[in-house]
Amino acid sequence: MHKKLNEMNIKSTLILDAAVGYIMEKVDLVLVGAEGVAESGGIVNKIGTYTIALAAKAANKPFYVVAESFKFVRFFPLNQRDLPTEFKFTSSTIRDKEDLHAEHPLVDYTPPSLITLLFTDLGILTPSAVSDELLKLYY
Repeated sequence: MHKKLNEMNIKSTLILDAAVGYIMEKVDLVLVGAEGVAESGGIVNKIGTYTIALAAKAANKPFYVVAESFKFVRFFPLNQRDLPTEFKFTSSTIRDKEDLHAEHPLVDYTPPSLITLLFTDLGILTPSAVSDELLKLYY
């Protein structure tokens, strides 16, 4: 995303995940993608997204998500434990490892309470509007 923003002459800075807390006071906003958008308006994305959202909330910075509507799913997690194993790990990890508790998940869940707005092909949505859009898409 950083490379594409720069190609469009939109100033952005790519930072290490571990530097999020340090740099957050200097940023204007946070912009992330999503691998999936839950019915609640929360997102499933690369591990660390939830931590970035927490830091943004603590620093009172807007947290925006960019996602296509085909990533909207009828799925309503409440926390990290609600993510299915097949979301969190590769199929080879699930097949080959006996104890998944020793493995690091690939994704985490960011609840809608930490998300300011979602920018989608359907328009700009609040997290609570995702459920309405899902109804329009599937019914």
